Amino acid sequence: MHYLLENRHLEELNTAGGVPSLTQIVLNKLSFYIPPIEEQERIVNILDRFDKLINDISEGLPAEIKYRKEQYEYYRNKLLDFKEN
Repeated sequence: MHYLLENRHLEELNTAGGVPSLTQIVLNKLSFYIPPIEEQERIVNILDRFDKLINDISEGLPAEIKYRKEQYEYYRNKLLDFKEN
């Protein structure tokens, strides 16, 4: 509902010079389309998957970079180790 009201340009409904000049009568005349619950659930599922992807990247990617650096250092040290056997 917050998003709907924020993007509705309520300032255009001001009826006087006072701040705020929106009256309950004016606000009661507003109508909003609210999707059926099935559509809302579909949207929530999409946003949940997106949120999980973003959080996994922000947590998983730094860990993956750390492991790759350790792997690089391990093999670099093995390669540059000139011990005679």
